[in-house]
Amino acid sequence: MELATVRAVLLDMDGTLVDSDASVERAWTTWAAERGLDPAPVLAIAHGSPPDRTIRRVLPALDDAAVAAASQRQMDLQYDDLADVVAAPGAHELLAVLERLELPWAVVTSADVRLAKARLGAAGIEPPLLVTVEDVRRGKPDPEGFLIAASRLGVEPAACLVVEDSEPGLAAGRAAGMRTAALRGLDGDLRLADLAQLARLFAP
Repeated sequence: MELATVRAVLLDMDGTLVDSDASVERAWTTWAAERGLDPAPVLAIAHGSPPDRTIRRVLPALDDAAVAAASQRQMDLQYDDLADVVAAPGAHELLAVLERLELPWAVVTSADVRLAKARLGAAGIEPPLLVTVEDVRRGKPDPEGFLIAASRLGVEPAACLVVEDSEPGLAAGRAAGMRTAALRGLDGDLRLADLAQLARLFAP
């Protein structure tokens, strides 16, 4: 994939820019146990999606008010669980390269702004633009979040590179008409071992 035509980089947060896997899994495991659910199937679909989407899939009988309350409980379990939240491998290296190349970048996450700022702060990352679940009507795999980021950066979608580690996130990037770079062995226009690899591709 040709990176010379990329004019902006849009990064997911959890599992992409920030290593928060343990915190996310602890929260969903606790949440599932509180409801008498086996956590394994919940964890299998929770990554990369807004909490309400996961909750509707595992508890389809809940009405909107109950989904909202369950989502809030799930977020509450995550807010203060930052003990092992750190920058993902290569994250600071990539951001330094983007800064040097003067390439705009943003974080587009399924987390809310409180959780996003807490985790990014724990990882020592301050994005120039942050798009959270509170900015959109529909979360990933809907492309709305990425399209909002591109618009706010003043960059055409086709000139954006989405960096993701989940299928919902990659689907959102593709639906937005953007190129994708995939972590965790997933398929994108570019497959990455880590963010350091992307940094080297941008600035060999």
